[in-house]
Amino acid sequence: MSFPSHLRPRHLVLFLFLPFSLFAQTEAPPPGTDDEAQQQLIEDIAANAEEESDEFDFNAAFSLLEAYQQRPFDLNKITREELEETWLLTPIQISQLLEYRERMNGFVSVYELQVIPSMDLESIRRLARYTKVGGGLDDNKISFRRMLAEGDRELYVRAQRRLESRVGYERGPEDSLSYYLGSPERLYVRFRQKFSNRMSFGLTAEKDPGEAFFSENNSKRGFDFYSAHFYLRNIGKRVKAVAIGDYNISFGQGLMLYTGFGFGKSSQTTNIARGGQTLRPYTSVNEFSFLRGAATTLGFGEKTELTLFASRKGRTANLIQASDTLDLDPEELAVSSLNISGFNRTPNEVEDRNALTQTSYGASLRYRGSQRWQVGLNFLSENLSRPLDLRDQPYNVNFFQGTDLLNVGIDYRYRLKNFTFFGEVAASDNGGLAQLHGLMLGLDRYIDVSILYRNYEADYQSLSARPFGETASGRNEEGLYFGLELRPGAHWRINAYYDIFRFPYLRFNVDSPDQGHEYRFRLTYWQKRKLETYLELRSETKGFGLTGGEFFDAVAPRTRFQGRLHFGYKINPFLDWRSRIDAGFTKDERDGTQTGVMVYQDLHYRPRGPWSFSTRFALFNTEDYDVRFYQYENGLLYNARVVPYYGRGTRTFFLVRYKGIRSLTIEARIAQTFYTDGRTVGSGLEETNGPRGTDVGMQVVWRF
Repeated sequence: MSFPSHLRPRHLVLFLFLPFSLFAQTEAPPPGTDDEAQQQLIEDIAANAEEESDEFDFNAAFSLLEAYQQRPFDLNKITREELEETWLLTPIQISQLLEYRERMNGFVSVYELQVIPSMDLESIRRLARYTKVGGGLDDNKISFRRMLAEGDRELYVRAQRRLESRVGYERGPEDSLSYYLGSPERLYVRFRQKFSNRMSFGLTAEKDPGEAFFSENNSKRGFDFYSAHFYLRNIGKRVKAVAIGDYNISFGQGLMLYTGFGFGKSSQTTNIARGGQTLRPYTSVNEFSFLRGAATTLGFGEKTELTLFASRKGRTANLIQASDTLDLDPEELAVSSLNISGFNRTPNEVEDRNALTQTSYGASLRYRGSQRWQVGLNFLSENLSRPLDLRDQPYNVNFFQGTDLLNVGIDYRYRLKNFTFFGEVAASDNGGLAQLHGLMLGLDRYIDVSILYRNYEADYQSLSARPFGETASGRNEEGLYFGLELRPGAHWRINAYYDIFRFPYLRFNVDSPDQGHEYRFRLTYWQKRKLETYLELRSETKGFGLTGGEFFDAVAPRTRFQGRLHFGYKINPFLDWRSRIDAGFTKDERDGTQTGVMVYQDLHYRPRGPWSFSTRFALFNTEDYDVRFYQYENGLLYNARVVPYYGRGTRTFFLVRYKGIRSLTIEARIAQTFYTDGRTVGSGLEETNGPRGTDVGMQVVWRF
């Protein structure tokens, strides 16, 4: 008996003996809202960020999953870059999936995923929600007219505010220039039409709290920030993608340019490689991490593609008188820093709005020898309409200053059986170099390992770098990272990493070269669709500056340690209970040992009816901000929050969602922090003059 080329005996055996119940009940929660793995990633991003932020808009990173829920992708056609964009699998799992697909000449059934060594049951269930085998809309022959007719349209309208009055709203022009020009509401409107990952266009408008709305500097503009995009993929054999308006570009591992969603050290300890499409649409409200203009990806045969882009956008910056060191006209204005907050609330902030124009253009030539290896050559040119003239401080000596900056680089990826090698080398026009090289290895069904070495020279310069590292700047750092994932049993998983790093030159508030190390250990146990619990230990030691030096402050090590016990239990098909306790300390020579503890209880109710809700009650007691605990909070759809808990007090929130009207989702949320140690909520213009801060919000989502 003979079999067709696409059907082999191993497939018939799989159909007969694999447990079909594996993929039962795979209905997914709303993407980006209730998935534990996604919540943990967001917490990790906030905890590792250098800039404090209590709200993280991850809509661009996870909204793609919603499209795949409606129109699953074909497991035999999806590319590595497309899989990386879903955040459903680790790079090691993706490499082994592609290796299996190539070796077996494609999948016949999603049940075959169980044969792949690194695929545990939870990963398979998560992936199965969004994929199928055969057919699908990956077909390049789908016309633009059909995509318009069958695409998904969505309209978001959101309003939020803090109920308590803050100092910035109580002041006026007669007091100072430090007062808010607008109302305390945060307003957000977005329209988007999309067809899977093939087509997307839309408009986004946002007003931050304190910004004027149809008044003051925005009397004609209305909203303070607007973003529009048009994006098409797989237009033809030659034109692979086109973007007009706002878009994201990402080169290699982020040493030169990375404007999309990315993360570094996290609970996914072996997930250390950046990936995804070079060119993607931009749909977020971050007011600096995007490009504005036009871009295209052209294909030259099956193996070569060229991405070209040009961007021109205004940047908020602090205007100053140019210094003599730049050899410029003394009357010419320069800027002392590029602002990334996106706030235009006070007269001073408005004065700095669009103080300069940043022009960027570049290219990425990529050659794929096969599914096993690829190499990219990257070029980036940046021009500022005003010179960047930093303060005359020792730690600023190697930073970029002036108006023009060039970067060139090469990145690579090579897969040999279970080994995946990747890396990037980049240079700036002043001669500074940065390099990153990594290895991800799936040893067998039970063990995955990752190793990454990075060396970013102190004089390497880039305005848009976002590589893996202890800091986000991609300069003045050398380190070696080891990541491990063990799966010793069907319900057990161990994740761990150890990272050692050093800073060869001075940093802000650290007046000498320094070094440090960090480790993380997590032991997880789960039962299918019933229970997930884990124990995590995490510690980081690195230098910080002591005060009191005549010229330079002494540098001493500071250790931050945190332990966590998390427990999630599904009481019934509709009700989840989650409990967590965090405890930790910060220890250094100046302040001694400071301790803290936090505990919360969550309930998530998602019945088959139109109503659902999530709620939390938390208690926290820490001696200072240095002993803070970052916690994910369920927010309005695609408006997640990660809040640092510190001081002594309580934190509560209640989120209710109603889907009883066809095509409409209505949400409301209230959250409150109450300090019992006498401190006030907020500081500066954000201070509430009291121990209580109450935030309310409402959102309507119309899908049609």
